[in-house]
Amino acid sequence: MNQKPRKFVGKMVLASMMTVVLAACSSGNGAGGDVTEVQTKAAMETYNVGDTFKATEPFNLSILYSDHPIYPFKKDWLLFDKITELTGVTLEPTIVPMSDYSQKRSLLISSGDAPLIIPKTYPGEESAFVSSGAVLPISDYIDLMPNFKDKVEKWGLEDELEGLRQEDGKYYVLPGLHEEVWPDYTLLVRTDVFEENNIAIPTTWDELYDAAKKLKEIYPDSIPFSDGFKFNSTLNIAATGFGTKAGWGFGNGLTYKEDQDGFVYTATTPEYKEMLTYFNKLVSEGLLDKESFTQDDDQAVQKFVSGKSFMINGNSQTVVLHRNDMNKTLGEGKYSVAKITVPGGPKGQLMSGSRLENGVMISGKIQKSENFKAIMQFVDWLYYSDEGQEFAKWGVEGETFTKEGGKRKLVEDVNYNGLNPKGTKDLRIDFGFSGGVFAYGGTTDLLQSMFSEEELKFQQDMKDTKEVIPAEPPIPYSSEDRERVTLLSTPLKDYSDQNTLKFILGERDLSEFDTFAKELDSQGLSNYLKLANDTYKAYKENKQ
Repeated sequence: MNQKPRKFVGKMVLASMMTVVLAACSSGNGAGGDVTEVQTKAAMETYNVGDTFKATEPFNLSILYSDHPIYPFKKDWLLFDKITELTGVTLEPTIVPMSDYSQKRSLLISSGDAPLIIPKTYPGEESAFVSSGAVLPISDYIDLMPNFKDKVEKWGLEDELEGLRQEDGKYYVLPGLHEEVWPDYTLLVRTDVFEENNIAIPTTWDELYDAAKKLKEIYPDSIPFSDGFKFNSTLNIAATGFGTKAGWGFGNGLTYKEDQDGFVYTATTPEYKEMLTYFNKLVSEGLLDKESFTQDDDQAVQKFVSGKSFMINGNSQTVVLHRNDMNKTLGEGKYSVAKITVPGGPKGQLMSGSRLENGVMISGKIQKSENFKAIMQFVDWLYYSDEGQEFAKWGVEGETFTKEGGKRKLVEDVNYNGLNPKGTKDLRIDFGFSGGVFAYGGTTDLLQSMFSEEELKFQQDMKDTKEVIPAEPPIPYSSEDRERVTLLSTPLKDYSDQNTLKFILGERDLSEFDTFAKELDSQGLSNYLKLANDTYKAYKENKQ
């Protein structure tokens, strides 16, 4: 698509909309749209916070569906039946394997064949589709979404949404909204082995080095720390304490420096070098498995559950899966595993994080839909109302869960992530709830309602221990500059990734770090930094 879709206004709609008085973005969350032009068939005349959306006329709605291998799509899930019963909306999913989701999504959008609703979009992934008009400038229409607006205002999320804005001042993705920052990934450790050998659970990365060294002395044939996720999750959680970014959190490769009021390239900073030096030490002394950077996740897990390693990166779900495996490999009651508070680094006990999660893009084709307003109301109810979020997560009261005194509990025969291990049915596999397409965002109470006591303690320990670092300012590139950014940033990131691995594994000496930084210049680093900082300064001036 080379042009933005026209806003279609039918004669009947013009007549009906004369009675509708709506001003787009009166809350300041966008500008330029006119919600009085949207078509209103099937929409509720009055729809406010707390209302259950119910279409005045039933309609079908296309949606892109990321199919998870652990709980593969079933068209007869209670989830879909109940959505139709409650709202009058029948979802028509386009099923895409999770492993191919990003690529397939791009192809469908580029070809004009994408469904109207496009979930599982992480902030930043929408940028490629903005200039063509393939996705809706959603910030123009949030006055149609009272639950979204209410949560943004109640939780003070305006500044975080600011980071989503493109050069035109609008944002094109509806992110999942969380009341508070919540961490998930950390290190899982064999606490029984630590306790048996009188080794304290590490609270810093330096303490982790000391602990790993003791474990290696006691168990010389072991690998104290063997990781999965190609080590990208550990680099992500560790980097914050070193004052940098890495792994899954490397992002665009830029780090904002407040004292300079500008951006530098992350992989060239002293903080990044310090982090590389630390992990290189672990590898060189045999404390961190070299294969952590190349092995399949299953290989890392097998080392951990068989007792060959004692630490691995994971989250609240993987720890349950590992325990199930260890019951078979080591024997139930013969081991103990726990998530530990993410170790602190040289910069202290810091935690990065956003209260925005992956979210929903809406196809620009919606502007021609006679159900425009109804679809917006439906999306608002399902993804942003308290009722819709509870439904997507817990299911149907009386069928999959009960609720008494505000406390939710799975019914006797339903299990989810070990909450009810005697249950023979799974909330995701058999019913479709708590999946990644619909269930995200919400209050801290809802988020933690499915946490075990162990996970609640981890969350509280993180909250008590960590200081959340502030979000960085946005760099809203123009559509033309965005193409240049992609061409510049991709080879820079690839080269940084390659050398990060070489430095940690000792394949390149850390004395060459400054040389590596200069080599990035030949990859276009200076041009990339100039473009980023010029854009940021122009944005800042315009904002003032």
